[in-house]
Amino acid sequence: MIPNGGTEINQAVQTLRDGGLVAFPTETVYGLGADASNPEAIKKIFTAKGRPSNHPLIVHIATPDHDDVGQADWTAQLAHWARDISEDALKLINAFWPGPLTLVFKKDKRVLTELTGGQDTVAIRAPAHPLAQGLLRQFKGGVVAPSANRFGKVSPTSAADVRSEFEGMSDLMVLDGGDCKVGIESTIIDLSSGDHAVLLRPGMITPSDILTRTGIQVRLPGELAMSTVANNLPKVSGSLRAHYAPATPLRLYQSGRVLDALCEFPDTKSRVAVGVWESESPIGEDGHPSVHFEEIPLPSDSTAFASLLYRSLRDLDQQDWDLILFPEPPAGEEWDGVRDRLQRASFGSGPSSNNHASN
Repeated sequence: MIPNGGTEINQAVQTLRDGGLVAFPTETVYGLGADASNPEAIKKIFTAKGRPSNHPLIVHIATPDHDDVGQADWTAQLAHWARDISEDALKLINAFWPGPLTLVFKKDKRVLTELTGGQDTVAIRAPAHPLAQGLLRQFKGGVVAPSANRFGKVSPTSAADVRSEFEGMSDLMVLDGGDCKVGIESTIIDLSSGDHAVLLRPGMITPSDILTRTGIQVRLPGELAMSTVANNLPKVSGSLRAHYAPATPLRLYQSGRVLDALCEFPDTKSRVAVGVWESESPIGEDGHPSVHFEEIPLPSDSTAFASLLYRSLRDLDQQDWDLILFPEPPAGEEWDGVRDRLQRASFGSGPSSNNHASN
């Protein structure tokens, strides 16, 4: 572990320049970082994670210095990576960067195919975590950084999570920036078509947030189902059906049906962890004498829930439960990011999750 501090950032920057890997915190999850201009370093990420080479990575960049009137020159900062930076792109950047929003552009010819999965697009974001920004500003280049975990598994939100995932990698440098506040991966918006802003991955920044702050209408892929655009949407991180998965079977239950769910799933055995909303009454064990279950209180606020989702799944995964039951999130786009992660985690969970991850 490398604690926070200027000397440690210096060491991390040198490690990146030497082609090594550095795990670092962002406001969403911890990333496993490599120099985005070094193809051999990028390959180390795929090897360490067990990640398919056609699965693209996100380039992380620093916030540029401000000019005399207090404006950040994002166009110059993006010039090495992306082309066709539209007015809508600049509106989104000025409204939400640095922060948990990733934008997909047509890539510049200098961008390595190793990081784009062979596509003609590139995904970019500027993380808000001060330690990430300190690292990026001193490195003076782009850093690719997927979540710092084995491919398909639960994303890490603490330095301890990263060390647990890669305990056999003695040469991995880990910058410890505390727990991640957002807790799930960034929202991804595709701008590569030039015609539409399309939501490719939901997160805590919602289409309504974007409309309110920028006036930009974000389309959903389903709204473009009959168009050429829909058939050519770029592949992005976190888009596989199975992802974010614990080794313990995870299932979702409908509101008011937790007792039914205790008997419904074939992988239910004897010890079950049941997530319940804090606002609901205790379940009680009447009618289920053969099942031992423990209630896990979950916040009814989407932001609070997201911030502890992966932490909860990791902790429960280490407690030898036979089954984890979580409630289906309420309706509303503020829950879409959480719902997306839970559905993919549920599909991929269980002893066969390594096989699911390739789906």
